[in-house]
Amino acid sequence: MSNESRYRLPDPVKAELMRWWHTLSSPHPSGSARADRAVLRRAASLDEVACSPAYQRLYRTLAAAHTGDGWRPYEQERLAALVGLAAHVKTSSTRSLPQAMSDKADGSDRNPVSELRFARLLDSPDTEALYTGLRRCLPLMQHQVSVPSLADDVFGWGDFVKKQWAYAYAWPRKD
Repeated sequence: MSNESRYRLPDPVKAELMRWWHTLSSPHPSGSARADRAVLRRAASLDEVACSPAYQRLYRTLAAAHTGDGWRPYEQERLAALVGLAAHVKTSSTRSLPQAMSDKADGSDRNPVSELRFARLLDSPDTEALYTGLRRCLPLMQHQVSVPSLADDVFGWGDFVKKQWAYAYAWPRKD
């Protein structure tokens, strides 16, 4: 296993996650998909996400697609975070999270996510704090981010991902 691959969600699991996200975010989702999306969007904590039937149904599907050893508790927590966050993404773009946080809107000279808020995300002490911070940042990015990138970054959260974010974020110039 390459050093970088251990920081990524396995491809079969990511494929199932994307299939679920496309169902959830379709222009005309089924009644159950709308209900699942609403429950996950209202979840203010990882406990609320993890204890919801919407998440548990998806978790079973993701676990069936996972070919490796069972997930460790911290990985289960990260899965809950990425599912809860993915429910907030309305459009999957090509922009990674740090790119979306620093891509200035037309006519603006400010990043959607301030340097201070971005630095606080990098300092998130645990997955719960990362979830809360990103949940608050998604509206600032118009709920548009790459869902596969979100999945890899949240699942592989740690020093490697933090450094990648720091390089990808367009830090404002200090003149």
